[in-house]
Amino acid sequence: MTWLGLGFGWLLAQLPFTLQMQLGKMIGLIMRKASSRRVKIAETNLKLCFPDKSQDEIQKLINANFESVGIAVMETLISWWSSPSKLKSRVTIEGLEYLENAVKEKHGVILLGAHYTTLEIAGKLLAIFYTHFDALYRQHKNPVFDFVMYKRRKTYCEDVIERGNMREMLRSLKKGRTIWYAPDQNYGAEHSVFVTFFGIPAATITATSRLAKMTQSKVVPFSHQRIDNQRYVLRIYPPLEDFPSEDITEDTQRINHIIENEILNMPEQYLWSHRRFKTRPDGLPPVY
Repeated sequence: MTWLGLGFGWLLAQLPFTLQMQLGKMIGLIMRKASSRRVKIAETNLKLCFPDKSQDEIQKLINANFESVGIAVMETLISWWSSPSKLKSRVTIEGLEYLENAVKEKHGVILLGAHYTTLEIAGKLLAIFYTHFDALYRQHKNPVFDFVMYKRRKTYCEDVIERGNMREMLRSLKKGRTIWYAPDQNYGAEHSVFVTFFGIPAATITATSRLAKMTQSKVVPFSHQRIDNQRYVLRIYPPLEDFPSEDITEDTQRINHIIENEILNMPEQYLWSHRRFKTRPDGLPPVY
């Protein structure tokens, strides 16, 4: 059944782009109506992070967010099975020179990202301009889906590393390679510190600072945005200065602030249905 579903996905990937976006919006609407649990998580997160927004504004943002998530489903199919030539005219990149110059220093580069809804297609788009990067992935329970996801992602990057494989990440960075890394999800208290995310205490993994310190790697912020459901902008920023510092908590807070600033540019294009505040400091009640 999984193979049949993936075959249908391949067919959808061959459709005209405008139709794919329309289908994505429909998928988002269905997800919005069918997944009350995810809607509630997104609503909780948005109320915590944007306390000044009215209930009406929150609901509009939830609707736009699920539309974006539905489009992301179609973008996944596009990134796995469409030709880059189909996308080249739809993408612009800003700041590529920052990444290229960082690579020239012969140390590793951590391309600092986050879980924006354009995450999957952004790898395919980045590969149009720069192919020498390793992507991380979360192993899927379904072995067929996991196999296909791994193989398709490897068509547009040098290697695909399981997100918990720190040894492989270190090996890659020590070879002077680039790793695309998104440290903005809740991985529990282990290897995390509590810093704020939009003013709310959030268990945040410290791996970015630790990896940079152990390998002398540059940390280069990276974001990606869908514009009017028609085109994309990739943004690469200058490497972080004085990073890592001697204070790993300060480093981790700094990363959260960078991600916050990007989210504010496109709040509907962030994965709000993730339980970002699941792990709470001692004494604070659960929020989900």
